[in-house]
Amino acid sequence: MFGRRKKNEAPEESAEVTELAEDATSDESAEPGERVILPPAPRPDGPWDASEVKEPGEGRVDLGGLFVPGVEGMELRVEVAGDAIVAATVVLQDSAVQLQAFAAPRNEGIWGEVREEIASGITQQGGVIDEVEGPLGWELRAQVPVQLPDGTNGVQVVRFVGIDGPRWFLRGVISGQGAVQPQAAGVLEHIFRDTVIIRGDAPMAPRDPIVLKLPDDAQMVPDGVQQEPAEGSRFGGGVERLERGPEITEIR
Repeated sequence: MFGRRKKNEAPEESAEVTELAEDATSDESAEPGERVILPPAPRPDGPWDASEVKEPGEGRVDLGGLFVPGVEGMELRVEVAGDAIVAATVVLQDSAVQLQAFAAPRNEGIWGEVREEIASGITQQGGVIDEVEGPLGWELRAQVPVQLPDGTNGVQVVRFVGIDGPRWFLRGVISGQGAVQPQAAGVLEHIFRDTVIIRGDAPMAPRDPIVLKLPDDAQMVPDGVQQEPAEGSRFGGGVERLERGPEITEIR
């Protein structure tokens, strides 16, 4: 879903990272000018790898590649790219967090590089970026230009958060009141931290999305029923807008 960064890339390096990149374990042999490979940071408070949780389905909604914590009164919307479900958005009152998981190299964190790419994309759109260390680690707080329902230009404030795990990367986009009010953000940050990622053992190229599925007991909301137009949604995706798929309402 992210374009690969070309900066500091050796001429002979291919656009796709090979399995050898996953096996890299240190940066001791790095030449001057090469990008330093940094391992994922510790995650004492989550998000969790499947190997770290005995019962991932306890208190969480099973989306296949993600187990998302259930919160009373929340709506869970899945979003699609082509025929695949690749993102889930938890909407809670006037706030939302979009969750999207990707494959990553075995011993390399990619959040730092992804932050640079997101920041570059938003500034090219005329937006404003502030990189800060927040409750979930380093994040981007962005003011993104949007067109309002009445046709005028406005600004959407969003927070891009991310965590590197073992062979996966979880990105979150917090929007609505959760992007501007710490009190509203607390529950969304908890949802992000307590999410379990099911990477699986199948070979995947770094940055390939981890595909999700609908829960077995999903209550489908037909298209056009109590849904905001994608163009005017306060809870749209990140830099790249995804097509909205079916909605699931979870009342716990």
